[in-house]
Amino acid sequence: MQFRQLSKGRSRREFLRRGLYGIGVPLALPPVLGRTATALAAEAEDGNQEKHSQRVLVVVELTGGNDGLNTIVPYRNDEYYRVRPSLGIRKGDAIQLTDEAGLHPSLVGFERLYKDGLMAVVEGCGYPNPSLSHFASMGFWHTAVPNAGEPLGWVGRFADAYAPADTANAIVNIASAQSLAVRGEVHSPLVFDDPFQLRRLGSDAEKRALAAYDLAAESENPSLEFLRSTASNAVESGALVRDAWQSYSTPVDYGIGGGLAADLRKVAALVAAGLPTRVYYVAYRGNSFDTHVHQADLHSRLLMYTADAVRGFIEDVKRIGRGDDVAVMIFTEFGRRIAENASEGTDHGTAGPMFLVGSGVRGGFYGVPPSLGDTDNGNLKMTTDFRRVYATMIAEWMGHSNTNPILKGDFQPLGVFS
Repeated sequence: MQFRQLSKGRSRREFLRRGLYGIGVPLALPPVLGRTATALAAEAEDGNQEKHSQRVLVVVELTGGNDGLNTIVPYRNDEYYRVRPSLGIRKGDAIQLTDEAGLHPSLVGFERLYKDGLMAVVEGCGYPNPSLSHFASMGFWHTAVPNAGEPLGWVGRFADAYAPADTANAIVNIASAQSLAVRGEVHSPLVFDDPFQLRRLGSDAEKRALAAYDLAAESENPSLEFLRSTASNAVESGALVRDAWQSYSTPVDYGIGGGLAADLRKVAALVAAGLPTRVYYVAYRGNSFDTHVHQADLHSRLLMYTADAVRGFIEDVKRIGRGDDVAVMIFTEFGRRIAENASEGTDHGTAGPMFLVGSGVRGGFYGVPPSLGDTDNGNLKMTTDFRRVYATMIAEWMGHSNTNPILKGDFQPLGVFS
């Protein structure tokens, strides 16, 4: 695929400056700009190579705190119905998966994936000393360092580990603003929402800082060379994304619901175009799953949109011949409280299920279901540290065995992938 020529009347320098905004790179990144080519080359010699360099991980974030108890329904548990007299999903309505649990009736797309052996459900995912704050908890999931300050995201650290030198488009974050999860020391993720407007406007201070440098010419200064190469990559990547989107068409039905379905179609287009991207990151916009009030109808629609979009995406990547190379991980920052509230909703809780989807998955349930009787002040106690799921994706799926430096601890994979 050929990149388009730069428009006449615009200098290469102007395009490079615009490019820096296009991939969402912040201009104040001392750890990045302080790295030298010598250091990067030394890291590349450490021998820690991946086993599956063709594989792709797609991370789906259910922003706002998805209600796990109404997603994976414990319909054999009398306590569930006692504390949820209005919101509890009746056994006859749930999609039965096992003798103990089933899916919310809106999750027909997940039913197909599960019964085809393409979905694993990991129960009770959370972390020690959980926070009920959206901002704090999501930050802990983004960094994989709960209850501590960490400037880099777990996806960014993973990219830095498997490719110590910056490579173009290793991470794609489809969003209007960059997620903390994809922030790395070396890699600058490609961040965009609209394929035809692949740019993010910088602040006045950022523009003034860029104007002080000549970004059109190569430089021996590692900081300036980083900015120059980043901007150049953004210009070229913008053309590649637009061409990939214009060339892509699919007969696959991703369902309705706009956001997630549209974003996963963008991912499929880029996978079909052969981008070297290893991790794609997409999320529901806003706190969509924050269902404090009148939860039943809203949650039903959100789950339907999610399941249909993920099922469509899996079908689509299979259609383009990449089904064996792509896996999806779905998470949320916390579950909801066990009991429904007085507003026909549920409030911020703790542990909840995660979902892993793909042709390489050993389908079924993993982990221990949290007890509805032994609780933490009305909240579910974690039974699976979410970093074990991250370790599963990094080590088992992506083939990068040394997860300890990435996750800043020893977390055993779950044995989900064959």
